[in-house]
Amino acid sequence: MEEGLEREEKGKDSKHFLTEGPIKRSLLFFTLPLFLSNLFQQLYNTVDTVLVGWCIPEALPAVSTSGHLVFLLVGFFSGLASGASVFIANFFGAKKYDEMEKAIHTNVLFGVICGAVFSLLGSLLTPYILMLLDTSEASMPYGIEYFRVYFAGSFTVVLYNVFVGILQAVGDSKRPLYYLIISSCLNVLLDYLFLAVFGWGVWSAALATVLSQGVSMVLCIIRLATVKDVYRLSFKKLRFYKGMLSGILKIGLPSGIQNSVIALANLFILRQVNSFDDEAIVAGLGCYMKVEGFAFLPITCFSLSLSTFVSQNLGAKEYDRAKKGARFGILCSVGSALVIGTMLFIFAPFFMSLFTADSAVINHGVNQLRTEAFFYGLLAYAHCIAGICRGAGRASVPMIIMLSCWCVFRVIALAICLAINKNVYFVYAMYPVTWAISCIVFAIYYYASDWVHAYEKKPKKSSKNEAHGEAQQSA
Repeated sequence: MEEGLEREEKGKDSKHFLTEGPIKRSLLFFTLPLFLSNLFQQLYNTVDTVLVGWCIPEALPAVSTSGHLVFLLVGFFSGLASGASVFIANFFGAKKYDEMEKAIHTNVLFGVICGAVFSLLGSLLTPYILMLLDTSEASMPYGIEYFRVYFAGSFTVVLYNVFVGILQAVGDSKRPLYYLIISSCLNVLLDYLFLAVFGWGVWSAALATVLSQGVSMVLCIIRLATVKDVYRLSFKKLRFYKGMLSGILKIGLPSGIQNSVIALANLFILRQVNSFDDEAIVAGLGCYMKVEGFAFLPITCFSLSLSTFVSQNLGAKEYDRAKKGARFGILCSVGSALVIGTMLFIFAPFFMSLFTADSAVINHGVNQLRTEAFFYGLLAYAHCIAGICRGAGRASVPMIIMLSCWCVFRVIALAICLAINKNVYFVYAMYPVTWAISCIVFAIYYYASDWVHAYEKKPKKSSKNEAHGEAQQSA
């Protein structure tokens, strides 16, 4: 009894609530560190490609297209982590700290098991996965060399996502940023040391990523194990608590499946690209993917922050606040995606030239970037609605819509187009076409249904403090 009261008092003192204060300020202050975190992560992922492109040019096609393959497996576990984050955030917003503690420790133990399985299977299946992708004979040795090291250390990547999900669930997006800045700087240093100074093989780029990600993981563990708050991690309490794993999987499994199947569809498209039997096209696609990652930063960050914001506020029965925050987040995400898309369109040749001096590779990358850049706003809208749905506990909705539009329709339509006319521009154009279709479906669902209805029972009177916060926001 006394322990429960003590946790209640700690929860009252928490600085990470998203259920209080001006909506715009709360959402932006939570999203900004997420944006910077993803920016640094994207930077150090790009450094791998840049240094490989200049130090080992023949390995560029294998490494530059690694994103889809990595996301196929990592995306599944990051989806599970995001589901756990929503589950924990809801308990946190409702101030059910005992349930939150059980959810945290169940999630960590599940992450440890998943990470171990992922590392083992990824290492063993690397050659077979690359063969299924119809990887060229020239790129195959480099791909096996890179991915075996990456997957062997992917345990750290999975657990890092688990720990960051816990911190974000309680509204703390700053510390993951600090940890990622440290690991990003370390990754750049190790990449340069291993590739440019020591002259090691392409495997050392993967090793640099694994080691730096491991540092982030350890820093997260230290924070969670030493924090004097309701979300403290105790290794003695790691177990599967009744009802918690099923709750995590209910939200996380659809997100994980969605990520993996979308990545699988993109791998099918990569196989189609490989069928052109032109290494310049493959490398150009890979370089474009690295640049595209920067355009996705605001999209990803607002989607994640909206999931946490909506989940906390629905847990706290702040229904009107959840709706207002959702509208503001959509506007910010779409607007920033359009601005970044315009900048990338203008400076496309410069960004592509960072990876290689091969004019053919640059040309293919520029063509794809300029075909898709002005449509990033569509992608932002779709991801924001998906994030809102997950925060509201309706993770199956975005899973069904995205799988239907971005996987089934995209794969079938592209296969038909390429069978009629084998032109790489069909590959470029198919992405914005399917983004547009998904946006139409998402808009119909979002405006035709009351996504907070399942949580809403009766209106809750606003406190003086909340009214003061909204008055400040209006001002």
